Amino acid sequence: MRFAYSLPWWLAVLLAAGIAAAAFAEYRRPLAPLSGRQRGALVAMRVIVLTALVLFLFRPIAILPPAGSRDAIVPVLVDTSRSMRIADADGGSRVASATALLKSSMLSSLSAQFRTELFTVGERLDAIEASSLDRLGANARRTDLSGALAAIRDRYRGQRVAGVVLLSDGGDTGAGADAQSFLQDGPAVFAVGMGSSNGLHDREILGVTAGDPRIDRSSIDLHVSAISYGFGRTPFPIRILANGRVVETRRVTPPADGSPVDEVFTLAPEPLNATVYTAEIPALDGETVTENNARSVLVSPAGRKRRILVVEGAPGFEHSFMTRTWAGDPSLEVDVVTRKGKNGEGADTYFVQASSGRGSALTSGFPATREQLFAYDALIIANVEGDYFARAQLGLAAEFVGERGGGLLVMGGRSFAQRGLSGTPLEEVLPVDLNDRRGGVVKASASTELIGSHNKMSLTADGESHPVMRLGPSLEETREAWARLPSLAASAPLGGPRPGAKILATTTAPGGGVLPVVAVQRYGQGRSMVFAGEASWRWKMMVASSDRAYDVFWRQAARWLSADAPDPVAVGISDTLEPGDLATVDIDARDASFAPVRDARVEAVLTMPGGESVALKTRRADNGRFEAPLAPDRAGLYRVHAEARRGAETLGSADRWFYVGGADREFADPRLNEGLLRRIARATGGRYVRAAEASQLTTWLQSATPTNAQPERRDLWHEPWAFALIAILLSLEWTLRRRWGLR
Repeated sequence: MRFAYSLPWWLAVLLAAGIAAAAFAEYRRPLAPLSGRQRGALVAMRVIVLTALVLFLFRPIAILPPAGSRDAIVPVLVDTSRSMRIADADGGSRVASATALLKSSMLSSLSAQFRTELFTVGERLDAIEASSLDRLGANARRTDLSGALAAIRDRYRGQRVAGVVLLSDGGDTGAGADAQSFLQDGPAVFAVGMGSSNGLHDREILGVTAGDPRIDRSSIDLHVSAISYGFGRTPFPIRILANGRVVETRRVTPPADGSPVDEVFTLAPEPLNATVYTAEIPALDGETVTENNARSVLVSPAGRKRRILVVEGAPGFEHSFMTRTWAGDPSLEVDVVTRKGKNGEGADTYFVQASSGRGSALTSGFPATREQLFAYDALIIANVEGDYFARAQLGLAAEFVGERGGGLLVMGGRSFAQRGLSGTPLEEVLPVDLNDRRGGVVKASASTELIGSHNKMSLTADGESHPVMRLGPSLEETREAWARLPSLAASAPLGGPRPGAKILATTTAPGGGVLPVVAVQRYGQGRSMVFAGEASWRWKMMVASSDRAYDVFWRQAARWLSADAPDPVAVGISDTLEPGDLATVDIDARDASFAPVRDARVEAVLTMPGGESVALKTRRADNGRFEAPLAPDRAGLYRVHAEARRGAETLGSADRWFYVGGADREFADPRLNEGLLRRIARATGGRYVRAAEASQLTTWLQSATPTNAQPERRDLWHEPWAFALIAILLSLEWTLRRRWGLR
């Protein structure tokens, strides 16, 4: 036994003398006559009580021998997610193989050496009895491996755990618990891989994404990625369905077994209704997994018209052709302010073409307030000198892009002349440097592929795949379409791209350098674009009347700039939900100046696949954002309609469509994920083993259990028997005192 607080010998002597003196003084002259035996008994009990109290103040600690391995705990975790039903484990399902392994040898071997406890791992960690192994099924919607391991760590914190045995196929599809924290201070994990890592015969749709809409018949590009395992280079079909109806089938040949195939389908979604596109591979005989043969993606309806404000420096062919093209797009509303000249007093005069509700705000040439400008989705500055704008107006335009999330296009030589926008708030919004001090994008000698004739526009690699520049359904047709277009009249000498920006098209400068003509970037919440060329109207007037390249390019540019501009009330939710997921609907409530409205009242209604509508319970989060919990219980198309008010004022409303069940995470790449299991085992100090070698686990666990463990230290002062001893001695002394006539 030791003391937590050291007790020097001289202090022990002093305390002993003090205790003896106190006990003797108490019974030196008792109030009632006592015999020598009675007085000695009372003094002894008083000495024992005082001695025990003093010793407990110095915290006595008992040193106990280490416990044996039989007292160590081994939690055994069995994965029961749906991917464990795949039949690639010696002809049976993975979960059946895990059950047989536990019942035949593993459980009895572990129980002979350790104290074992059984758990299932699916959406959560559940304790089970060994007798229920025969009824074990693989029905959990997801596998939260990291969450289960973190729960084991917390459950057995402070207890002696020899290690954790995990039987799983390595698919972690949970919500992403604090796995890193578990790896840092959790027990060692001994993982047993269930299934096959390379023996599957499987064809899978890896991903489906819908690109930005293109103007040509309002079409979109659907990017489909697929892969085939175990079938060699045998061709297979990919079918595209729109709301359940087959619209295109294409036969593809993989370059090698296990190599992905990427295909692009150009499709025309319904403009007024949501369209669910599904890419699927028909199931084949002998295919091990068919649940991953299809994936779906939602293309939402276009919604309201996008509002465009065009500020022109002067009348001209360039602007009149463009505004006429935009006005002919049914998805756009275009307001135009054209500077005509000066009146007799030397003030600028303007010609305004706008709806009656917005025209009055444009009589001075530019919106005067934040609310007036932020009513638009895109701003186009066409051949306007930089010194024409007041600094406050340029700052407002920068806020329009960065904070409101609008699109900005600056075009024309006069807009960039004499570096008029350099040093202004608008400079960093634009995707390129406003001068060519770095000699353009590249030198002529550096890349011959980008070089065309003088002022002839050439696409870059980024431009060939960008929705603004796509003039044909295929890459070759897009290249041919741009090659047919005549040269521009001139191009402003701009510099290279800013970090994160993309150069979509270039032209050759007189000195041999290659300068950007079209460049784009994301800035803050919005997008920006520059067009440095002059006289793009040549693409309209100097080609055949059937050539639509001019209209397609400028309409795609306007749509790209304005498409993502949010409304004052906006709804956000994940696009990758599956039935049973817990999600949050985010609703932003802002006023006309796009300032957050913290005291708004928000109502939201959820329309489910069957047409039933239920009200969502919203709560205030922060900074004008409201949240509503959501747990969709079945696959299908959902819609959230939200309305926001501040007092009697209506801030606006928004609709958001989303599709639940577009993919099944449990069967994405269903092969045994040995890499994840090895990483978990290695990071925790455990081992990984395949099912056929699981008999080694007991030996590994025994060696992992410390044989020369430190003796156990146990505090005695707060043990129940210590308090009971004091209470019994004091009670006995009090009883004897009363019996012998003392109080």
